Amino acid sequence: MAQLTNDCFATGDRLMPIDEALALIAERVTCVVEPETVPLAEADGRVLAQGTVAGVSLPPFDNSAVDGYAVRAADLAGQGDTVLPVVGRVAAGQHPGAAGPGQAVRIFTGAPMPPGFDTVFMQEDVVLDESGRARLPAGLAAGANRRLAGEDLAAGTVALEPGRRLGPADLALLGGLGTPEVRVRQKLRVALLSTGDEVARPGASLRPGQLYDANRPMLAALLRRAGCLVSDLGIVPDRRDAMREALSRAAGAHDLILTSGGVSTGEEDHVRAAVDQAGALTFWRIGIKPGRPVAMGVVGGTAFMGLPGNPVAAFVTFAFLGRALVARLSGERFTPPTPLAVPAAFPYRKKQGRREYVRVRLVRDDEGRLSAHRHPREGAGVITSLTETDGLAEIREDVTRIAPSDGIGFYPYAALY
Repeated sequence: MAQLTNDCFATGDRLMPIDEALALIAERVTCVVEPETVPLAEADGRVLAQGTVAGVSLPPFDNSAVDGYAVRAADLAGQGDTVLPVVGRVAAGQHPGAAGPGQAVRIFTGAPMPPGFDTVFMQEDVVLDESGRARLPAGLAAGANRRLAGEDLAAGTVALEPGRRLGPADLALLGGLGTPEVRVRQKLRVALLSTGDEVARPGASLRPGQLYDANRPMLAALLRRAGCLVSDLGIVPDRRDAMREALSRAAGAHDLILTSGGVSTGEEDHVRAAVDQAGALTFWRIGIKPGRPVAMGVVGGTAFMGLPGNPVAAFVTFAFLGRALVARLSGERFTPPTPLAVPAAFPYRKKQGRREYVRVRLVRDDEGRLSAHRHPREGAGVITSLTETDGLAEIREDVTRIAPSDGIGFYPYAALY
């Protein structure tokens, strides 16, 4: 397991813009997981460890894009119909028989083109006369309805770059290239824990003043969707020694430690001191709402990230910071999602210099136009503000006021998973 230096997250203690925090992650964090080989069927969601070069062309031969009749464009009349005898039949998977000038061949989608034939008439455009000859209408361009060998991908070219997180379309491409196994990065091992005496596991009996832990199920799901192996280490009580011990144990067997809660500066917030004792901590005051306090550090060579305790703040900070950190540690070439432009249906004011994320739902009016409507409850602990909305509206640092109908950036939740 590769280790990080204790000072890789070192920065000042000012309110840091989120783009600067992301730039630091990109600059200072390195991949910590080794490559391995997996069957193609198990490669979905994995990070490609080495580039893939096409060993064959796609398609490997000229073939028909439709069911119809293959001809030579040179045999077609300049004006009026052309009548040609049909001398053969070729289906997908068959070898085309011999055919020559002045002839047509019945052909089906995906079947190889007969040598020298370059154009295909769709079957619904062709009429067969009593003797079985094909009457071909004028006006079809040479090369129509023919797929050229290599027009999708030529042999010897790079099909997929390293660092790509593979999805179903990538598996289709690799399958089409005849790739049985894929060299990918091992899954990032993440230790996940919550902090605080006020938090109880779902299913436990609540003591006075306690609430159930919403963050671990949410963060575990987000981590797994990012391709991680998650170790659920439960809840650590509000004691510095207990936190220090939990962090030290987790560091030896994981590539990342992710916590929620206890990263602020209150008397009962012990994560900062525990990480300082077990490793090195940079406490980032990020210019983001919700979610300003985010702790970054290193424990025993293992990356550490501490998220806020309020569920919405934990979600937002993981979506816009934690996901980038996971990608960098995993060797993934990560591009943050691009917001969609939608008009706001609400007024909004905020301070300059801070990026804010507003929970919104999209509403379509009678004319089919979408607009973003703000959730009525904004608290960082209001979990229903996530379940009753469609995504986050981004209000950037230089904006202090939004009026109804102003354009805003909208992130659907699906883009943040």
